Amino acid sequence: MPKAKSVLSTAASLAASAMLIRSICNELLPTDIQDYIYSSLHSLSYHISSQITIVIEEFQGLSINEVFDAANVYLGSMATTSSAQRFQVMKSEKEKRIGTTLNRNEEIVDVFGDLKLKWKFVCKQVQATKNRNLLQQDNNARLRSEVRHYELSFHRKQKDVVLNLYLPHVLEKAKAIKEENHMVKLHTVEYGCWDANDMVLKHPMNFNTLALDSELKKAIMEDLDNFMNGKEYYTRVGKAWKRGYLLYGPPGTGKSSLIAAMANHLKFDIYDLDLTDVQSNSDLRSLLLSMPSRSMLVTLSGLLNFIDGLWSCCSEGRIIIFTTNHKEKLDPALLRPGRMDMHIHMSYCTASVFEQLAFNYLGISHHHLFEQIEEMLMKVNVTPAEVAGELMKSKCKYAEISLQGIVKFLHAKMNEQHKVTN
Repeated sequence: MPKAKSVLSTAASLAASAMLIRSICNELLPTDIQDYIYSSLHSLSYHISSQITIVIEEFQGLSINEVFDAANVYLGSMATTSSAQRFQVMKSEKEKRIGTTLNRNEEIVDVFGDLKLKWKFVCKQVQATKNRNLLQQDNNARLRSEVRHYELSFHRKQKDVVLNLYLPHVLEKAKAIKEENHMVKLHTVEYGCWDANDMVLKHPMNFNTLALDSELKKAIMEDLDNFMNGKEYYTRVGKAWKRGYLLYGPPGTGKSSLIAAMANHLKFDIYDLDLTDVQSNSDLRSLLLSMPSRSMLVTLSGLLNFIDGLWSCCSEGRIIIFTTNHKEKLDPALLRPGRMDMHIHMSYCTASVFEQLAFNYLGISHHHLFEQIEEMLMKVNVTPAEVAGELMKSKCKYAEISLQGIVKFLHAKMNEQHKVTN
């Protein structure tokens, strides 16, 4: 016991002496000399220790550090099942599920194959700088009360494995988590730039419920899937990895519903742009360069002189959709190969479209009135929106009454069109 007391007393004395020396250094020595001493001590410990630490700051100049962002997502997914003592939970209206992140200065251990790695989330209180030159160069120095970074520690022998295998694994895993949790959003232009107050696209349309010719629907889905799986192919043949679609047809034929189904299928955000609102190519370029990859640009087919700007500025992984009610009025240059990859005619209601609508609204796939209705659809032009509107009017659980209402509606439309032709 006396020996133990002696050891504790000595340790306490050394600690107090170290604190006193550090306090004196802070008071008497200039900052440059302090930094030199601490740097030397850190260098000495580096050569003695077998551990190495990577610092991952939140910002890289004026941009978010992609590795920091990925680590935030990756470690957040592990927080509830790890040894972390404290973690944060949050959810906004625009997020699908509750998210988790490490709490300030919390540590977490990860295992990757034979590697054991320790992460630490470090938050430092800082005095806000007013140096304009520094603020323009580095967001880490912006007017805020703390600077955040991650520290990743591991055995120095594993440095190559961490840099070449582990960190790419973290990036890929975070990307998959983001895609799984992503909610499709709708972005519009406000005062020459994308509105920061984007809206969650709550449109429930998908390809299972989309009222579109079944063969055309199948062709569109296959084209989208081939595009998403074809990045290496596009690179090999020397083509930009982007795809253009032209949707044309009368109002009410489902162009907006198809766009929603495409966005929900791919989990791509929609960026809605009317080219007539764009004043110059430079304005268009700024809008396009601020769009992320894996996004969908929807435009009204307006000014042809902007089309080349659209293609040249759009980065890879983008889909561009042009919509028009009158394809015949478009400049032929817009329709030439290389501009729009797939032309999709949104036609009047057909038999297969009606069958999908009947299933959506009435929950039936067969009925004795189907044949009569489908024969009438071959003789009269009505849009899917009109048929859907009639089905919604009845709000009746009895299919017979609803379908009789459709027959009556189609008879009225046929009479109207007969009067117009006469």
